[in-house]
Amino acid sequence: KAIQPKAGYREKLRFNWNTPMALSPHDKSALYLGSQYLHRTRDHGNTWERISPDLTTNNPAKQQQEKSGGITVDNSSAEMHTTIYSISESPKAAGTIWVGTDDGNVQVTRDGGANWTNVTKALKLGPDNWVSWVEASQHDAATAYVAVDRHAFGDMAPHIFVTRDGGKSFARIAGPATAGIRGYAHVIKEDRIDRSILFAGTEFGLFVSRNAGANWEEFRPGNFPAVAVRDVVQSKKGDDLVLATHGRGIWVIDDVSPLRSLTPAVTASTVTLVASAPVEQRIQGNGGWSEGDANFVGDNPPDGAVITYYQKARHVIGRMKMEIIGPDGQLVEELPTSKRKGLNRVVWSMRTKPPLVPPAASLAGNSILGQRVLAGAYKVRLTKAGEVTEVPLTLVPDARATFSADDRKAQYDAAERVKTLFRRMTGLTFGLVALKRDAAQAASAPTATPATKAAALDLGTKADALRKQVVATTEGGAITGEERLRENMDMAYGQIISTEGRPPGYAIARVDALERELKEVEDAFAALKASKATALNTRLQLAGIAPISLAAVTVDMVLTGGQLSALGRGMVGGRYFGDFRSLAFPRKKR
Repeated sequence: KAIQPKAGYREKLRFNWNTPMALSPHDKSALYLGSQYLHRTRDHGNTWERISPDLTTNNPAKQQQEKSGGITVDNSSAEMHTTIYSISESPKAAGTIWVGTDDGNVQVTRDGGANWTNVTKALKLGPDNWVSWVEASQHDAATAYVAVDRHAFGDMAPHIFVTRDGGKSFARIAGPATAGIRGYAHVIKEDRIDRSILFAGTEFGLFVSRNAGANWEEFRPGNFPAVAVRDVVQSKKGDDLVLATHGRGIWVIDDVSPLRSLTPAVTASTVTLVASAPVEQRIQGNGGWSEGDANFVGDNPPDGAVITYYQKARHVIGRMKMEIIGPDGQLVEELPTSKRKGLNRVVWSMRTKPPLVPPAASLAGNSILGQRVLAGAYKVRLTKAGEVTEVPLTLVPDARATFSADDRKAQYDAAERVKTLFRRMTGLTFGLVALKRDAAQAASAPTATPATKAAALDLGTKADALRKQVVATTEGGAITGEERLRENMDMAYGQIISTEGRPPGYAIARVDALERELKEVEDAFAALKASKATALNTRLQLAGIAPISLAAVTVDMVLTGGQLSALGRGMVGGRYFGDFRSLAFPRKKR
């Protein structure tokens, strides 16, 4: 239903195109709305009460919107002037309400609207002002901020003021000569914890002060445009900063709490790790569907632990590394670091390394990820040019989780068990491939007799037959539908890591069955080497041909990357198998 307050007898209520509304921080039922009067409802708009006189200048010369001056009339009846444009009730003092108008007035009441004081003159501004924002301090009842917009009068500079005595006097904290901030001001907000940190939205972006307005810095990550920031809201959980822009949507800056750590001592240091609040291992969602390229959605927060550090200057000389140390004091992972000056962020996935999966003709899609590490007390260690600093990093389960720590440990152990089986499987596959290759080389030796050649080819055929029991070999793309030990193990692994709770009994039973099948192929391979391979080596020695190696193949591979074409040919899961030289980028012809 429509709940807009209506005018009385021979009266016109003037509502701005951007009519301000504000909820009371003290009375959940109270909503304020501005025309030229301040209105309040406590029953969802069923009734309204006026709690102020006309708070604007009520200048008739600024109320001539019905006159076109001879040009074609384009008046939607929303082109009102001399209206209330901003409302803010003090979180520290119920009934202290600040109001700013689009014709330059700043008014305040300290008794819920019974009495009002016009404090405009204390700003010491000339005529022609638009009060774009008033903001009562979150920390002090006598403190408030005022942003003034004068761009309609040819003044593009920011004008931001603060009062610390309830409006008796104001100090300018941003103006035409202020360095570090530009563009006429739309909004000014305090940090919810540190009153010296201010966020100002102007026509050209977001600007931050860490010393109550004495100095300003522009917030400009690579993907944030120079766009008007019209409103700023800080979440009470996670300290995310939400920006409402003009024409570029809603932006969220994840966790601005590190700004509070930038003390003079920190900014003077070479490098400092910033301690974070405990990181919640949020329950992961699965699913989704294709929505086409016309549907717009923002990026979710990183699904990992965000680690923040400050550098006084860009890192140029010497090695710089970041390490995650586990609760047992052992290295968990080394992370890449950014070397730029200022605040830097690195995201740790909170995952173990993915399984080492044998090569095959199909994709092992579940095995591109390791399972999450267990919750606990970790440490972040940063080494820069030999200087080592550490901060604690605590991981906690999702507050919504219904599984216990024992359940979580059972899932982790089950995933580690499958990884061990994958490593055995990889060693087995490489051993079979090596045996087939060596047998083919022996068969092609010039001194090989027909009987020796036949024995070698037979050995290679049997080795390849065993390999086909382990991995999919039918070429035809990443998804062939051929399921062997490797593909079935990948599906079992995917079920285990799909949740962080205890795996169901049938999932463990499936792993038991696959381990039994793997053992059968391992035994068959061992028997093949003990019989036909050993017999072939005897023939080769008699023919003066080097025997084939029957030693176990050592599997020692690391994650890598490179050109997509080369990576795609050798990629299985998240690992690369192939000639590393093919990863070199081709040189451009000059």
